[in-house]
Amino acid sequence: MPSVAFHTLGCKVNYYETEGIWQLFKNEGYEQTDFESEADVYVINTCTVTNSGDKKSRQIIRRAVRRNPDAIVCVTGCYAQTAPAEIAAIPGVDIVIGTQDRERILPLIRQYRQEREPINIVRNIMKTREFEELDVPEFEDRTRGFLKIQEGCNNFCTFCIIPWSRGLLRSRKPENVLQQARQLVEGGYQEIVLTGIHTGGYGEDLDGYSLADLLRELDRIDGLERIRISSIEASQITDSVLEVLGASSKLCRHFHIPLQAGEDSVLKRMRRKYTVAEYGERVARIRRLFPDVGITTDVIVGFPGETEENFEAGYRFMQEMAFSEMHIFPYSKRTGTPAARMEEQVDEAVKAERVRRLIALSEEMQLAYARQFVGRTVEVIPDRQIKEGPRAGWFAGHADNYMQVVFPGAPGQTRRLTPVLVTEAGVSESIGRPVQTAGQAALIR
Repeated sequence: MPSVAFHTLGCKVNYYETEGIWQLFKNEGYEQTDFESEADVYVINTCTVTNSGDKKSRQIIRRAVRRNPDAIVCVTGCYAQTAPAEIAAIPGVDIVIGTQDRERILPLIRQYRQEREPINIVRNIMKTREFEELDVPEFEDRTRGFLKIQEGCNNFCTFCIIPWSRGLLRSRKPENVLQQARQLVEGGYQEIVLTGIHTGGYGEDLDGYSLADLLRELDRIDGLERIRISSIEASQITDSVLEVLGASSKLCRHFHIPLQAGEDSVLKRMRRKYTVAEYGERVARIRRLFPDVGITTDVIVGFPGETEENFEAGYRFMQEMAFSEMHIFPYSKRTGTPAARMEEQVDEAVKAERVRRLIALSEEMQLAYARQFVGRTVEVIPDRQIKEGPRAGWFAGHADNYMQVVFPGAPGQTRRLTPVLVTEAGVSESIGRPVQTAGQAALIR
């Protein structure tokens, strides 16, 4: 039986697509082996969000070539899309595929075996208008089902290379989304995470069909207990989306809403399409509907031109927002983006200090948010079993509001909604104990 090994760099979308590519190999009779083992085929799914992403991708490619010089090495993903010639020039790379045409990977492997000539099929992503279907009916070692509904982005933020590696926004056909959602439910997944490059933009290229329409139809699927939106822009939280959320018992009361900066002049230089006031108003509307909602966000620290006054204003705004968690990233130059050419680049030491302050703020807000739920019961889907330490054998998983909770449990609980009473609040995780029935306390929905 031929073997294939995968290595994925970057975001959740890349991991989803690697699972889709694995399904193609699986259907052809391949077995999957560890990347550090000798395999007949290596597939590296690359990332290009930062220059260091490119560097890591090259390192992994060379590692595969060294592991088995006779193997077929296939490189796909964002870095392959933006720099195909650069990748093809790496000795030992046999096939280069970008962020489209992944369904051709097996025929290309057969072609290479016959002709023994390097293959590069990367083409202009900006001309692509169709969503590439990669069905993933099950996931290796994942307890929640991920469902890609959208590809590409039309925003062209000044710090971001992604539109050039993923192309313009393309929505998946609603009937295909619903079909795969039913497959995932049949496979035992009680939670589905809707994901994409610009997930909240779903439907913007469809005639009269919106994200709210899709959420409404997903809500009707029997056996599906939780629907989570992986990320959504503030401007995409429309009245119709809020209406669906208010009427649904399945949609998670958690929103990941990227902020990126908490000061208007920085947002303008980033070419973000909102002000802090507009962002705050959207969050306030959500909280009026769901007072206990978890709001997480992304923040870029030290963007070119960010003064100390800009940073302090942003710090105060983030305090006001009382996020349940912030993901903090120091600004990193990405070659090819407008921001990389901007003047007033912020000193690395200054960025490091600002990152430290925002991480501390995030931890303070995480703890304050978690304390609200002590003595209350949340429904947790266990993601993993703890292997070592004082809580070895316990389970860890996410509640509806995305709090991570650890608790003692019995084998076979993964993927299953488990009512857990929160007994102690923590920053990265809270502690709880399972309760026999949901009726023992008011479940947070």
